[in-house]
Amino acid sequence: MFGHEGALLMGKNLSDMTNEELWQLFPIELCAHRENWADQYAREEARLLPVLSPLHLVRISHVGSTAVDGICAKPIVDILVELEKQGDMAAVESALIRAGYRVMSREPGRISFNRGYTEEGFTDEVFHLHLRFCGDNDELCFRDLLRDRPDVAHQYGKLKKSLKNKHTYNRDAYTDGKTEFIRRYTDEAKEMYRGRYD
Repeated sequence: MFGHEGALLMGKNLSDMTNEELWQLFPIELCAHRENWADQYAREEARLLPVLSPLHLVRISHVGSTAVDGICAKPIVDILVELEKQGDMAAVESALIRAGYRVMSREPGRISFNRGYTEEGFTDEVFHLHLRFCGDNDELCFRDLLRDRPDVAHQYGKLKKSLKNKHTYNRDAYTDGKTEFIRRYTDEAKEMYRGRYD
């Protein structure tokens, strides 16, 4: 279902929308953990492996809150794809675009993609995919810490609910509000799990 703002934007290409328009069409939504997120990830991994395996793939992983039982999350499955250091990121980008992904952002050594965003709103299954070189994988340690420390996962859930209430229509502010917490516990996790994902 789309709100009034979403209906007004229908027919406009995503690439032509401002951030504010995109935030109206794709507000922050949080829900209780869903068992089908693991299955959703597994199906997408199986779909991507034949595409990525010939392109110096090191690892593909389910990350983010949808990978952690018992924590609220946006109904968007996060995927981390790590390439060998000599991997051709441009070739992988082209392959992912052919597989239905679109580029969200890029910086040296990193490209973020999404699938499931349309001019009419979210589809039934939505993915964010983070393409990196091997070892650029802090999300794995943070995920593992949340799985191993329910107390921290509970704090993180409370923080996200608070931020969602303040920033439903401002994705940047919502993300920025989580940064300090994520950085603190990621640093702790990297010490705890030193060498696990080298």
